[in-house]
Amino acid sequence: QSHSCVALKSIAVTLSIKDFVAGVSVTLNYENEEKVPLEAFFVFPTDEDTAVYSFEALVDGKKIVAELQDKYEAHLKYEEDLSGGFHTYLLEEDKCSKDVFRCNVGNMQPGSKVTLTLKYVQELHLEDDGALCYVLPATLNPRYHLSDQSVDSCLDLKTPIVPLEDLPYTLSMVATISSQLGIRTIQCNCPLSSIDYTGENKTSAQVSLAEGHKFDRDVELLIFYRKVHSPCVTVEMGMSVFFQISNTLMGAPSAMVSFYPDIPEVETSTKCGEFVFFMDCSGSMKNPMSRQNRSQLRIDAAKETLILLLKSLPLGCYFNIYEFGSTHEAFFPKSVRYTQESMERAVEKVKLMLADLGGTELLTPLRKVFRKPPIPGHPLQVFVFTDGEVAESFNVIKEVKFHSKRHRCFSFGIGEGVSTSLIKNLARVSGGTAEFITGSDRMQSKALRSLRRSLQSIVEDVSLSWDLPPGLFVHMLSPEQTVVFRGQRIITYSLLAGQIPQDEATGEVCLKYTSHGKSYEEKVTFSLHPKPDDNLTSHRLAAKSMIQARDFGYKETTLIFKRDVLDISLESGIISSFTIFVAINKELNEPVYGPLYHRDIPRPILFSASYMRAFFLQHTLATAWLRIQKATQVGQKYSSNRISQHFIFFSLLKGSMEHTVAQLILLQNADGSWDMNEDLAKVLGSSLEDIKAAHPTEVLEPSSAWATVLAVIWLHANGKELKDEWELLERKAVVWLQNNAGRSTFPLMSTANKLLKTSVSSSIFTFKD
Repeated sequence: QSHSCVALKSIAVTLSIKDFVAGVSVTLNYENEEKVPLEAFFVFPTDEDTAVYSFEALVDGKKIVAELQDKYEAHLKYEEDLSGGFHTYLLEEDKCSKDVFRCNVGNMQPGSKVTLTLKYVQELHLEDDGALCYVLPATLNPRYHLSDQSVDSCLDLKTPIVPLEDLPYTLSMVATISSQLGIRTIQCNCPLSSIDYTGENKTSAQVSLAEGHKFDRDVELLIFYRKVHSPCVTVEMGMSVFFQISNTLMGAPSAMVSFYPDIPEVETSTKCGEFVFFMDCSGSMKNPMSRQNRSQLRIDAAKETLILLLKSLPLGCYFNIYEFGSTHEAFFPKSVRYTQESMERAVEKVKLMLADLGGTELLTPLRKVFRKPPIPGHPLQVFVFTDGEVAESFNVIKEVKFHSKRHRCFSFGIGEGVSTSLIKNLARVSGGTAEFITGSDRMQSKALRSLRRSLQSIVEDVSLSWDLPPGLFVHMLSPEQTVVFRGQRIITYSLLAGQIPQDEATGEVCLKYTSHGKSYEEKVTFSLHPKPDDNLTSHRLAAKSMIQARDFGYKETTLIFKRDVLDISLESGIISSFTIFVAINKELNEPVYGPLYHRDIPRPILFSASYMRAFFLQHTLATAWLRIQKATQVGQKYSSNRISQHFIFFSLLKGSMEHTVAQLILLQNADGSWDMNEDLAKVLGSSLEDIKAAHPTEVLEPSSAWATVLAVIWLHANGKELKDEWELLERKAVVWLQNNAGRSTFPLMSTANKLLKTSVSSSIFTFKD
């Protein structure tokens, strides 16, 4: 397909970030350079938390505005028009995957120009280091579907793939950021033309992408606030058209409350629990983790991850593992106590796992686990790993929600393009957390981050209280969230009912919670007379929150919820599974029509084989080195792990070290110790005879203490980049040494540093009470 056949010419993005929320406007410019009318089709991926509220077109100077309509009624009309040879502009959520919007550009006469603008708001993700993260997806990736769902999904459309240098459209992006929290720094994984700070204490900034950016990767923007843990309240006036109906969702003033508590980390090596891991072993797990060269297969990453989780579990807990696909298999009839014997049996079973179980049926094994009696003193923690759509997703979420009082669910979406809907809802309804593993992300590190969260003492009894002027009341819209993990943020939405005073009145909100038996509270005072927001960001996110709690997809939502979702969606203008934007020509007050000649918009090859062969030696190494030098000079977050996402060279270098670390972890015992043997010596790069000969004669402790000290020091000296993955099992080893070697650890360590030619500090063996 030649360039002249492709209608899309450019994509322009305007981004407005206020505190923890983003408003986004995406403009797509099309031009028909052919001699016949044509129809172009563009698939646009968004986050599942995104609230789309506006869709409009400018066709040869004529403005066409979208109206939100009942999808069922709109499709009936659409079919009538189609049978007459006409077609309308449509924007809707995909029936099977709620994080995808599909957009028909519709009829384009020869030489005509069309501009489409999509607007949405979203809550932004917070990373572990407190960075606020906005991601603009570069391309829609292929997604695995059950065969009986594929027929209704736009994701199965074939889209032409072209080499990156031939991609016929470009991207521009301008972002404005404002927050009273103060901006410490802004970073991006793509070149920026400038960063301009304004306001006292850098309370606002504007950034833009460098010109000529090819859409070859996700654009990832990171904002670091100076006072990120300070609470925020945003009060927003209602929509003027609803002013006389002040008790409606869009008519009453809304209040959005954001809290990001600074919760201290606690020692987790002696915690208990029942840990049940569900691993997807369907056929699609044979695919590579990403399209990068020599990327690890998903099933291999899954096996490494399960072994790492098994080695990191605390002594005294209970565990089990389920493989699921079209059928399921449990490692043990019921959860077993974590011992050396049970761990070894499980590790051997993990090594034999294959991606050979067909489809993705999770509901039955989940029900089996929930219907077993709880183990006293061991709260249930469920971990779900999947790379695609799960059968009966509504019933899976319903089952998890029903049992949310006795367990938490930690969910993981594997691979590029996995649907965010199921993954986020599993975690949301149970008080767990969701992780997505894409690109060069390591499943191992993200799984261990969730395991650490599951072991942390949770912050409980979370409650909000309000102090408002007389005659003003609060109506909560968000589902109640009573549990917070370290590193989590709470955002709640409310309506303010009653009369707001005319003078400069203020209100106060107080968050109370308990941790380790101690009570905490954080307060914030806010103005009840803010500037109006034309985008109604808080109202729209409140509507999205309400829709999200009820909308489980076009096919699986119950009739009662469907009515609620439809009403909220039509009132707020927020698209749902049951509504659709139809472009209306306001001058004629009728839908826009046109004959059908289909054109697809191509998506780029990300590091294709031909591209890598041409540039690998002469370009990749030099560019990566320059970026490392530059990143080191300015102290950017991208100085290590993020640069490697875009340069395969580094993943090749790291691969052997990751394998060696995995081999060392495989040798660890359940109690945290290592045995002295040939396998350990091989990992350490020495001979067993030399290691035994170097053992200090004055130390009478068992040889396993010497082996354990060597293993821990080797990890610190050689596996720093993977510390997130081995930190828990290293803590187990340190506790074991405290109990079995005591102060003899320090002379062992001095000798170990000499043998391994390392200089690891003795502070790593500082024991915590």
